[in-house]
Amino acid sequence: MTRLSPITLGVLLMLAGMFLFASNDALGKWLVSSYSVGQVLLIRSLAALAILLPFIMAFGWRRLFNLDRPGIQAARVFFSTAEVFCFYYAVRYMPLADTMTFWLAAPIYVALLAPIFLGERVGPLRWCAIILGFGGVVIALEPTGGSLGWASIIAIIGSLCFALMMITARFLRGTPDVALVFWQLMGAGVAGFVVAPTGWIMPVPLDWGLLALVGVVAMGAHICVNRAMKLADAGLLAPLQYTLLLWAVILGWMFFNDIPRSSMLAGAGVIIVAGLILVLPERRARAKPL
Repeated sequence: MTRLSPITLGVLLMLAGMFLFASNDALGKWLVSSYSVGQVLLIRSLAALAILLPFIMAFGWRRLFNLDRPGIQAARVFFSTAEVFCFYYAVRYMPLADTMTFWLAAPIYVALLAPIFLGERVGPLRWCAIILGFGGVVIALEPTGGSLGWASIIAIIGSLCFALMMITARFLRGTPDVALVFWQLMGAGVAGFVVAPTGWIMPVPLDWGLLALVGVVAMGAHICVNRAMKLADAGLLAPLQYTLLLWAVILGWMFFNDIPRSSMLAGAGVIIVAGLILVLPERRARAKPL
């Protein structure tokens, strides 16, 4: 058999990761229709931590508590926890593709906030992409006649938290992946533990398995994406994240009978174009010979 090149393998792993993320989100939407968000996050986090345990043992428990920049580490955990809570609350009341559209706007928010937090320069092309991306969000929202509901507002807050999580992660590039994932799961798990008792419903045996599967699938998605990033250039892989929307439309239609709104599809298209404008020039810059 012909061996795959690292770049090809990276692309395939990225595509697999996006499918797993979309499947995880669809399964989460299914579960939060019967169980509280806190309960789903608690069991999801415990299952994922069980999968992560062998890696933690190899990494060493003490190293998990001896990390650089503890303040930024805590901020990242806070934003990641808020983001996942907002996502599950939003997807409980909104179609999967609609919710995913708001999350795809996160790179636009990162580009806008990067000068403030990272000191990055924003040129004319980036400003055009930012303005275009926000226009896509407005189109997807379709804020006419009182249609802007609280679920949409929570989705926007969640996508902003996701963007802030991405920004804080840029300060923590030296932190091992095991530590980042462990504390992210711990944050969601502790928050779920605090909230879950207020709306606890004893799952039936099948649902215990599905609740645990959410965590396992999410771990698999993270592993695929992290490995892909080590095999291929980020500028090549970043546009592949938009396959999330394709899977969200397909899975939403198959399992929830969601028919995408034309305004959502139009807004998503504008957001994707804006995201590509942000990514592709950086990829060309990396490709230039020194």
